[in-house]
Amino acid sequence: MKLARAIHLDESDQNVYFSPARTGEWCLSGGFEFSDWTEAELTGKARQAFVNGWLGLETFGRVTFVAVTPIEEPEFNQLVDRLAQHFVDIYGAPSVEAARGVASEELSYMASMCAEHDDNTLLAVQRELSDEGLREGFSAIKPQAAELDMVAVHGDMGGH
Repeated sequence: MKLARAIHLDESDQNVYFSPARTGEWCLSGGFEFSDWTEAELTGKARQAFVNGWLGLETFGRVTFVAVTPIEEPEFNQLVDRLAQHFVDIYGAPSVEAARGVASEELSYMASMCAEHDDNTLLAVQRELSDEGLREGFSAIKPQAAELDMVAVHGDMGGH
């Protein structure tokens, strides 16, 4: 199974997001955060998070690029629980148990997207508001083009 980790190619994320994701944390699109936003809310750093930000699952901060990385099922399941708890804490879900299904769907969608790519492929997200609501698109940069050997995070991140 594959998922994606936050990667920073430079320091720009520290300046463009209210809360930048930490390098190496697992990420997903996180478009659900913007499901009821309007054009009036899309200004400054909030606009940057909306247009190009992946959601980190440790800090719940944003990052511009993620790198496809293998993940083991037990760690994936821990992320489902962490995201379900986030839905309780931030969005008012009645319980972790009630939110676990939606959290699992979000992470499974991200895993299915990552499964299509080689390890270390960089992914970017682009969002826009349309008459039908939120629209997301994704682009990929192959690992050899990205030359990630020296910056990609592999393996265990100390239990995070």
